[in-house]
Amino acid sequence: MTLLGPNDVRQLAAKLGIRPTKQLGQNFVHDPNTVRRIVRAAELTPDDVVLEVGPGLGSLTLALLEHGNAVCAVEIDPPLAAALPETAAQFVPEQADRLTVVAGDALRVDLGDVKPTALVANLPYNVAVPVVLHLLATVPSLRRGLVMVQKEVADRLTAGPGSRVYGVPSVKLAWYATAKQAGRVPAAVFWPVPNVESGLVGFATRNAPEGDRLATFAVIDAAFAQRRKMLRGALAAWAGGAPEAERILRAAGVDPGLRGEQLTVEDFARIASQRQPGEVTG
Repeated sequence: MTLLGPNDVRQLAAKLGIRPTKQLGQNFVHDPNTVRRIVRAAELTPDDVVLEVGPGLGSLTLALLEHGNAVCAVEIDPPLAAALPETAAQFVPEQADRLTVVAGDALRVDLGDVKPTALVANLPYNVAVPVVLHLLATVPSLRRGLVMVQKEVADRLTAGPGSRVYGVPSVKLAWYATAKQAGRVPAAVFWPVPNVESGLVGFATRNAPEGDRLATFAVIDAAFAQRRKMLRGALAAWAGGAPEAERILRAAGVDPGLRGEQLTVEDFARIASQRQPGEVTG
């Protein structure tokens, strides 16, 4: 099968009148070897139904279809969404019927009866973290994923406690899944060429920690809003005062002198569970 090369990408964009925009984070991959490498790294099974966000002109979509998987592609740009089935029919005709295109915003879209098991996507840099966390929260059928994001974002998503870049994205992703870096992607394989390097993040879902997710996420947000402060100070507004924050932390078995960057997601869940019902969150 033939995948999209540099000339195909430019010709298709010209035909559709597409001019890549920074607003939509559009950087189209034009290297067949890269998209095939992404599909291999995703470790998909034949039964996986793949959710792709931001398929663009279809480079990765075609590689997923070539691999034999059913693909549900969510595209926010109407002309791109409308053109994708025709592109699939032209380049991978024997697999084109495995493609479902949903036009809309991945942060709001309704997938209907589609139950994807894997997220594989080249995500727009400006919405990568919100999209991943939203889909893990709202699409319970997801079991694994591989996303291409800005290298800096990849570092944050996969960081562990104590790392300089460990923060809100790291901890919230850990609520849903275990994550690892799965390689780098050079800027030269994109059109237009971005000013940053990209990285691949692979993840596998896991059982969530005991506790309430929203309550735990509120603690995480509070702890990292003032990440240089010790927890007794950083959580003071959330708890209703520093003394109450210290009481909650000690009840959770957490040293009030630590900082948020030193805690695991399980630690944050225990802190959230020690708050008395009806307390004001600040």
